Amino acid sequence: MGTTGTVLLWTLGPAALVSGVLVFAVSSMARATFALLMSLVCAGGVVTVLGLPYLGVVIVLMMVMEMVIMAVFMIAYMMNPAGLMPMSMLHNQRGAVAVSGAVFAALVAGIFLVPWPDRTGARPEDTTFQLGMALMEEQMLTMVTLGFVLLATMVGATVLATRRGRYDRFGDNLDQRPPRDPAGGGVGR
Repeated sequence: MGTTGTVLLWTLGPAALVSGVLVFAVSSMARATFALLMSLVCAGGVVTVLGLPYLGVVIVLMMVMEMVIMAVFMIAYMMNPAGLMPMSMLHNQRGAVAVSGAVFAALVAGIFLVPWPDRTGARPEDTTFQLGMALMEEQMLTMVTLGFVLLATMVGATVLATRRGRYDRFGDNLDQRPPRDPAGGGVGR
């Protein structure tokens, strides 16, 4: 890793940590959402700097879309306006500190106690290809099929959730002129 990579690593790492702490320090859900977004984008940047650009970009894209969807649903469905009302993200503080401290201690102990294997062979030229093969080699057909099933499910759910179709205002035989809006009001009423 060169100087640029080292500088990026030492910039993105603390930025991810600080913005992760901000999730619990800010006073609204909207601000917490954007703090979490910054933390996860910085984590994706760290993964990219460490030599896995495909995985880093996937983390960034996935987290950006997830946080945008979360913000949209907050604005649309929360009782307070856009999640901007003051609130606390801290619940059961003693229990949370105890559990997070125990998990942190276990993870740190794992870092030092696990017998890490030594590298065998040289690093591959294309880490993206190696990661793709490791993740998808035997599951590619499953993932492609799952993608189509999820797309069909989303389209089907949207169609079923709609009360009327595109041509309902023209009548059953598409001969009603001027078109009538079955939802009420409009031309032809």
